[in-house]
Amino acid sequence: MVSLTHKMQGLLARLPRPAARWSRLFGLGVLVGVFGGLAAAWLERGLHYGTHWLVGSLSGLDLAGVGTFKFSWAILLLPALGGLLSGIVVWWLCPDTMGRHGTDALTEAFHRGMGDLPLKAPAIKGVAAVGVISCGGSAGPEGPIAAIGAGLGSTIGRLFSLTPQERRILLLAGCAAGVGAIFQCPLGGAIFATSLLYREEEFESDAMVPSFVASVIGYTTFMTLKGGLGSMEPLLPGGKDLAFSDAKQLIPYALLGPLCGLAAVFFSVCLHFVEHRLVLKSPLPKWLMPGIGGLATGGLACLLPQVMDGQYAFIRGAINAFDGLDQMASSGWWRWAGFFAAVVLAKCIATSFTVGSGASGGVLGPSVFIGGVVGAFLGAACEAAYPAFPEPLRQSLIPVGMGGVLAATMRTPLASIVMVTEMTGSYGLIVPLMLVCMSAYVVGRRWGLNREQVRTSAESPAHAGDAIVHMLETWKVEQIMEPAWKDTVSPNTPLPTLVERIKPGTRPVFAVAKDGLLLGIISVPDIRRIMEEPGLAEAVIAMDIMTEQLETVFPDIDMYQALNEFKRGNHQVLPVVSRDHGHRWLGMLDRERIFAAIRENLAETQKLMFREHVGLTAIEQEGQLQNLVMGVAPKGRDMIQRLLVPMDAVGRSLRDADFRRRYGAQVIAVEHPDGTVECPPKLDEPLRTGQRLMAVVWYDSPVMSEPKGGEIDPS
Repeated sequence: MVSLTHKMQGLLARLPRPAARWSRLFGLGVLVGVFGGLAAAWLERGLHYGTHWLVGSLSGLDLAGVGTFKFSWAILLLPALGGLLSGIVVWWLCPDTMGRHGTDALTEAFHRGMGDLPLKAPAIKGVAAVGVISCGGSAGPEGPIAAIGAGLGSTIGRLFSLTPQERRILLLAGCAAGVGAIFQCPLGGAIFATSLLYREEEFESDAMVPSFVASVIGYTTFMTLKGGLGSMEPLLPGGKDLAFSDAKQLIPYALLGPLCGLAAVFFSVCLHFVEHRLVLKSPLPKWLMPGIGGLATGGLACLLPQVMDGQYAFIRGAINAFDGLDQMASSGWWRWAGFFAAVVLAKCIATSFTVGSGASGGVLGPSVFIGGVVGAFLGAACEAAYPAFPEPLRQSLIPVGMGGVLAATMRTPLASIVMVTEMTGSYGLIVPLMLVCMSAYVVGRRWGLNREQVRTSAESPAHAGDAIVHMLETWKVEQIMEPAWKDTVSPNTPLPTLVERIKPGTRPVFAVAKDGLLLGIISVPDIRRIMEEPGLAEAVIAMDIMTEQLETVFPDIDMYQALNEFKRGNHQVLPVVSRDHGHRWLGMLDRERIFAAIRENLAETQKLMFREHVGLTAIEQEGQLQNLVMGVAPKGRDMIQRLLVPMDAVGRSLRDADFRRRYGAQVIAVEHPDGTVECPPKLDEPLRTGQRLMAVVWYDSPVMSEPKGGEIDPS
């Protein structure tokens, strides 16, 4: 596998950077999609058999019915057993993840974890979630599979040595693959993954293409293993026959939106109350709390067994009419509406006890369930208030309600519209879905369930410096480089000649070239090393001290990539060479020149910004912008300075004065009053007041930080 990875990386390295990057992400998106689909299929298969054996066989419940008040020890204790086992397993194997939902984990990994989400914890919690849901715990598998898919994407990103930015993209692609497969909504899964990160309606545009690819492949893999693409059954079999057909129908939908938002608020308040008031303040061990939460869920299930439904059987029964519907309707639609309201409240509380106590499981599935029952409640209430209320409209309120609560709890209104449409086949309900999802989002977004979301991309650490990065990615090296490098010397140039060309206050880099061919470069450290050997310095020429092993860049790469080359070797300049076989020397890329170009661009942007937003002129302009570009400022710390002879060194030789130890400077030449330069300097000749010393000065030396009067020449 490692050998194949190296071969792929070598192949992609030969492509132009944009093509290589998108080819890599496209191909890895396919790989993430395959593994995400396999994980979803495994999770779904485990839930199918686990739910059948445990909730179905042991409890004897009909979760699709309308039964109430059925006590049995199996109903009471099964959720507690599932929660307890989940708590023990998670606390033993990955205790740091107790109480963290899958969507929280991947959102935090994107914003603050450099796209790094180890697969171990999501996989363990995915297995634990199967046990919790199979035992009747009120949780959903969608959150765990989103985290598993994200963990797969992050792991593949690390395997292929991708950058943090690319790992973040594969993190979202994995989420899209898992959600698109488990919900059977490839388009909705991709949109959900790319909009999950922010409280405001904003998308992670860089992850769009890989997320769409991964979601399609994940869905296809999942459906192929499940029985073929033709075997897909909508969540609501009758959903495809429902449609929006009359403007008057907007009235109940206009009521449904705020109602879904309020249900989402209640759900959020319950969950946060359990997490922050009960669990955090409880003296009991953390691993025991999921068992206690499961016991509370079992108690609620004895009153309303529908809270144990993790596969939407109750919702399907509600849209297709339960057995006994006519009898309940004859006794009053208000009683029917009250029953649905009780199920909504019980499901919110049961899910809060299950997930909020630390048991593994997600809140996406329960959000969909709650939304469907909210729609059923409003339909029954409308039937009670208006007996001629159309039956198709009552049914349509159920799938639309599913989208409304999901939009508010996850703060993903657009994704919710698409997901519910694909899940239920209700393509004729796009218009009311738009109205309900957006109004529910406006009402309930402040109380969303994903605690790690940030308001917009501007607040995400992952996007710090995006403006500068995007600017650098549009610049090419050939636009910034200096074709005619002024500090070019021949290989036979003597050291004194090099010293004479040094300007005080600079860090010169000399290019050693002959017949247009770059042989090497000479920097301040090279000069310092040779000056430490005075006996050699007199006979040294440029060829003797130049550095021949050079890092080079091509003229057509972008500046962001070039800065990575600077960082790798902490270079001051990088030679620019052609891509042809001869690698001709075309010029030099200077770090200071890049800094100046960024500063000029930001200054122009600043002018436009203050012209557009007059109120911002009160900001400390220069300081703010300076901080933005600190990361690319020159990093060299040694400077060439022209110094006056210190008073306490007059009459003493350089050797006696111990200049390097006392003053933190390496003298490389002595300038006499008549203008002549002595290089290398004579170590045993007394220093005089009229002389000046050319020296390499350490950044933190006494000469730089606390100079005695007159030691640094003002010129």
